[in-house]
Amino acid sequence: MSENHHNSLTRLVMTAFPATPAWVATQHKAFLRWTNSHLESRGIAPVQSLDRDFSDGVRLIQLLEIVGNESLGRYATRPKLRVQKAENVIVALEYIKRRGIQLHNIGAEDIVDGNVKLILGLLWTLILNFSISEINAEGYTAKEGLLLWCQRKTALYDDVEITDFSTSWNNGLAFCALLDRHRPDLIDYDALDKSDEKGNIELALKLASEDVGIPQLLDVEDVLVAKPDERSIMTYVAHWFHAFSALDKIETAGRRVEKFVEVMSSSYDLQHSYETRIEQFLENIVRQIKSWNTAVFTGTYLDARKQYQEFYRYKSELKRSWIAEKTDITSMLGNIKTKLATYGLKDYEPPNGLTLADLDVVWKKLIQAEAVRSKKINETIRDIKENLRKKFAETANTIAEKIDSASIQLVQLDGELEDQQSQTKNIEHQLAPVKDLLEELRKLTKDLEEAKVEENDYTVYSYDELQYELKLAQEAIAKKLSFIENQIVARSMTNLTPIQLEEFESVFRYFDKRQQNSLEEVEFAAALASLGLVYSEEDMHEVFDAVRGGELTVSFEPFIRYMVEVTEDQNTAEQVLQSFMEVAEGKPYLTEFDLRNSLIPDPMIEQLEEIMPKDETGQGLDYIKFMEKLCI
Repeated sequence: MSENHHNSLTRLVMTAFPATPAWVATQHKAFLRWTNSHLESRGIAPVQSLDRDFSDGVRLIQLLEIVGNESLGRYATRPKLRVQKAENVIVALEYIKRRGIQLHNIGAEDIVDGNVKLILGLLWTLILNFSISEINAEGYTAKEGLLLWCQRKTALYDDVEITDFSTSWNNGLAFCALLDRHRPDLIDYDALDKSDEKGNIELALKLASEDVGIPQLLDVEDVLVAKPDERSIMTYVAHWFHAFSALDKIETAGRRVEKFVEVMSSSYDLQHSYETRIEQFLENIVRQIKSWNTAVFTGTYLDARKQYQEFYRYKSELKRSWIAEKTDITSMLGNIKTKLATYGLKDYEPPNGLTLADLDVVWKKLIQAEAVRSKKINETIRDIKENLRKKFAETANTIAEKIDSASIQLVQLDGELEDQQSQTKNIEHQLAPVKDLLEELRKLTKDLEEAKVEENDYTVYSYDELQYELKLAQEAIAKKLSFIENQIVARSMTNLTPIQLEEFESVFRYFDKRQQNSLEEVEFAAALASLGLVYSEEDMHEVFDAVRGGELTVSFEPFIRYMVEVTEDQNTAEQVLQSFMEVAEGKPYLTEFDLRNSLIPDPMIEQLEEIMPKDETGQGLDYIKFMEKLCI
């Protein structure tokens, strides 16, 4: 987890729990990071807040599947309803119980409602059972076993006395001792300032995270308090145990002995290594200077960019390694002399041509050649960037002119509808080539971005701006064509009032989300519903199939014709029976509630109750028999 992400989580915790006890905020941070260390190991997005992100049960199930190393079965991966979230949480809680883990005073609603303290208690139970329970020693409990491990590993450090998982850790020395015990290559314990509690904690947490791979569950301020939270410290120390459990005292001692033997036996080997390395180093520098002096530019941006990247790689990689090599060679010669002097051996003087003075002369030549090379590359790239600016501006200005021309022509349309339709199609045809120009502009934009060109005094336009303007122009043309086509259709609908026609047309345009002058089935159903025509899913599908007439969608003309058909109130027997069925919401009988809910006046309800027979179950009025008697 990155440092920025740690800081972000810390700020979230402080914001979320401003007035709660300190241990709640600390445990929230530690347990949240413990959770994320498992989720991120499987590529799952981290949680930001335990009370919010656990409320739908998804993250909790994913966490349990990881730490339990098994699937929990099917669950709602995108729950929206509270009942779905609760069912997810129940799946997680039932799994925990099946694992033989005791849970007390927590239910699904506590997690759905974001009860932080109970969630922290649940996570602590998971940590104990999945991270700490396997830590045992000589029959002790998990906590006692972990404490005993810490005490044994730090027994030889006089400044460290671990008696608990709270105050024994707030000066940072216990962490530093564990690091020195298992990874002495990372830390010099004897050189620590034992009074710098903050510095020691900060160093230990940083090394553990960056060099050992231990997730940083806590921040310095969580440990640097009078009484750190026991559960948070215990959770964090458990990660240390798992990270170092593979290392033992024999391996550490073996590495130290090996290092000592290598140091004692390497003095003469270092002399040969020094001569080999400095000779090869000098040859590499001379070869690099010659390569720069003979380099030729072809005049293309691709070539200039390639040479720039090669030079940049030299600066960021090769030169840095050379600086390190130069430092190592210098240090190596110093170590040789020191080691020989320590053991009273004859001083070592490098051969002519391989001295540090020879190295300094060649290094100065490298710096001078580097400056010349940098200047030449920069001049070449500046010229190429200027040409790119001009070509981009020429293309962008041409596109802008064509779009403006099309927009003006669209505004100035006049004449009969058919004439306007023809003119609009002509404008659409004229604008078509702009797409190819825009593609060329996109490529030029990419070239400019690769060349890191941000300013261009030759034009005020950008690719995104013109792409947006072209999209608007194309949409305006499409809307205009649709409008004209719809007006032509509407002109023939003489059996509709102007108000009806305007209403139907505005509804059609509103639900035509794709702006294709046609409606898909979902859009068609929504349009009819907005006009008060509500059908069951099955009936709606039949209506849609009938109206679209074999097409994939319903265009404006069949939509208007259907609205003409359904708005002509003929009051046929079939329509009356269908109306009774809609009032009954599909039931074979009518109740008084159904009638009142449909806003039928009370006197008419009383009349229907008198003349309409009861159904066989006695639950309501049998409108089907009533209509059969009247109409057949």
